[in-house]
Amino acid sequence: MSVTRFLLFLASLLPIVAQAQTPLAPAAVPDTVRKYENPGGVPAPGKQPWYKGKLVRATVVPAALIGYGVSTINGRGLYSSYDAQRDIQRRFPNFRTRIDDFLILAPYLELAAVELSGVETRDDRLNILLVVLKSEAIFAATTFTLKNTTKILRPDGSTRNSFPSGHTAQAFLAASIVHTEFRDKSQWYGVGAYTIATSVAALRMLNNRHWKSDVVAGAGVGILSAHLGYLTHRNRWGRKPLPGRYSIAPLAYPGAAGLTVVWRP
Repeated sequence: MSVTRFLLFLASLLPIVAQAQTPLAPAAVPDTVRKYENPGGVPAPGKQPWYKGKLVRATVVPAALIGYGVSTINGRGLYSSYDAQRDIQRRFPNFRTRIDDFLILAPYLELAAVELSGVETRDDRLNILLVVLKSEAIFAATTFTLKNTTKILRPDGSTRNSFPSGHTAQAFLAASIVHTEFRDKSQWYGVGAYTIATSVAALRMLNNRHWKSDVVAGAGVGILSAHLGYLTHRNRWGRKPLPGRYSIAPLAYPGAAGLTVVWRP
């Protein structure tokens, strides 16, 4: 190889050697100022219409029931409470039973039986208890206020606290909780609970203790109380289980009904 060709070969290697000796440029620091922007151009989810909101969906059916019940108080509306009670008493003049006093908590018995059989509920036991207590408080305050505000005379003439039906409201509250907890497993659990609640409403009218307006509005109050109990609950107690063992069971005896909560450390 001649000297000239050797010098040209060395000259061709100089850019490669220089590049190898040059320190690497520091990595670019990520721009955190714009990290919440949408560089990918993914469209942001649009806002749902107001009529598809949770509050509207939770209140539309109860509002319709309460509104219809109010519209048929006494002799008002199409097929009023007076019309319905006249037809019922004509067909069942001597009907009397106490089963409706105990049947109001039957949906809670269904909830406990199905859960103990191994069917998974939507919420854990502690959160179900909290929702039940909250819903029961809403129901009690609402029915007490309405009964003492409207002062409607019962069909049998006993007292002026007929509207709305507390028995019916209680039964539909419990049925709504059963439906919410098991609707992802099977709709039939809710169907059974609502059938029991409807039976309570019918028995209150057959016993001549309530008008049609009372039981229809009572169903709306019960469902609304349960829905509000869920809407205002955020499962913040579901992260850690309650220490010990606890159980919930309905309690009923002549003249009163309620729930018992037992906790064992």
